[in-house]
Amino acid sequence: MNTDIAPHVLVSASSLPGGCVPPFRVLVVCTGNIYRSPLAECLLRHRLVEHRQVIHVSSAGTRAVAGVPAAAAVTSFLAGRGLRPCGVGSRRLTEEMVENADLVLGAATEHREAAVRLSPVRALSRAFTFREFARLVRSEDAAGVADPAARFAALVQGAAARRGVVSTRMGDVDVKDPLGAPPPQVRECLVQIEEAVERITALVRTGRHASSSAASRAESGTWR
Repeated sequence: MNTDIAPHVLVSASSLPGGCVPPFRVLVVCTGNIYRSPLAECLLRHRLVEHRQVIHVSSAGTRAVAGVPAAAAVTSFLAGRGLRPCGVGSRRLTEEMVENADLVLGAATEHREAAVRLSPVRALSRAFTFREFARLVRSEDAAGVADPAARFAALVQGAAARRGVVSTRMGDVDVKDPLGAPPPQVRECLVQIEEAVERITALVRTGRHASSSAASRAESGTWR
């Protein structure tokens, strides 16, 4: 069955159950916003669809041309999982987007750095690469937190605090640009993104991370 995840409508804190926790906004960034970031955006939305009222996901590119659709390789990859690309096409990264984000996930270090340059105060402790963040998060950072938006916020705080201690041992944290690469390399990049998304969302989805194979591998130090 084809499952299309429609863009979320942001809601105010007062309209949420209990009126306590505002929506958590994730911004995914790559270069052209046609390969890496739209794939991550759609997979994040799909994995967290039950929390769509409190977790908003969007994407942009540092050198994107507005309105370009996702690459055919991304569309095919998503179709194999019963999904279609989210959104209406590529868009250029702006300072306002970074300012409004609670977490910025860059495909590579250059995208994380671009976000920090646009908004140093806001993004310095909230910007990571996909794979860096997936390797830094730990379930104990959100222990006892039930609300998914609050869990996400706790995971970001924990990852930021841990970054200076473990990042030098993590190896390559970038997902290389697949533009122009042969099909096997393109697929490898897309799979790397999917693995990072699985790891992150497993820890956000309340009560489900313990049974997730992605989470289990990461907690035991075998997540690559």
